[in-house]
Amino acid sequence: MNANPVASASVCGRVMLVGAGPGDPELLTLKAVRAIRRATVLLVDDLVGEGVLHYARRSTRIVHVGKRGGCQSTPQAFIHQLMLREAQSGERVVRLKGGDPLVFGRGGEEAEYLRAHGVEVEVVNGITAGLAAATALQIPLTHREHAHGVILVTGHAKQGGARLHWPTLAAAAAQGLTLVIYMSVTTAAEVQSGLLRTMPASTPVAVVQHASLPQQRHAIGVLGELVTLIAQHRLGSPAIILIGDVLTGLQQLTATDAQMHAA
Repeated sequence: MNANPVASASVCGRVMLVGAGPGDPELLTLKAVRAIRRATVLLVDDLVGEGVLHYARRSTRIVHVGKRGGCQSTPQAFIHQLMLREAQSGERVVRLKGGDPLVFGRGGEEAEYLRAHGVEVEVVNGITAGLAAATALQIPLTHREHAHGVILVTGHAKQGGARLHWPTLAAAAAQGLTLVIYMSVTTAAEVQSGLLRTMPASTPVAVVQHASLPQQRHAIGVLGELVTLIAQHRLGSPAIILIGDVLTGLQQLTATDAQMHAA
């Protein structure tokens, strides 16, 4: 008897974890489009753009399994069991996730569960929202003069889990790293106060909501005004907070535009 779960995958089925990107269907990879077109069952996250689903066949069964930080969500255990059942029934299952499955998409948990039950898993990467947010503002995440690297972090901690120590992250960012913070609008006050213990209040920040979509909105300012910035512009989830010196040029451009409009 073969005890290797991967070896029995032909019997137990296969699931593809596919990144749908930030929302704009034109940002899908060719591999993602092929997977969506071949799927007989699509399990779709709440943040997947509606235009992405246009690539599915009419016969495809689409199941919405909403997952969004701070909102009522489908239990992860239910999603695990649903993927397993459909795969074992012989369906071509695609788990469609906003952004990238392995960047705050719980793709790692889902892959572990499926492989433990003998199901083959393939991951198709997608453009993560943090990158899309920076591109929406036409700024880089890294720059030879301003940022030598990037820190991707979530402001939405697991319930009951250890909370991030923001002053430590701020100290790391001060070495020349851009902070890209996901799922953090509702915890912006905690993020701001923690970062200000190490970072200057004048550090440039930007908040981008619905990056890449027609309803995209953003605000640019400084760390000391982060909470006020979000409230004044009425920004909400899904949004990305960008913090670091790569925003300096954009911050100056925004200030110049404001002066021209005031004149």
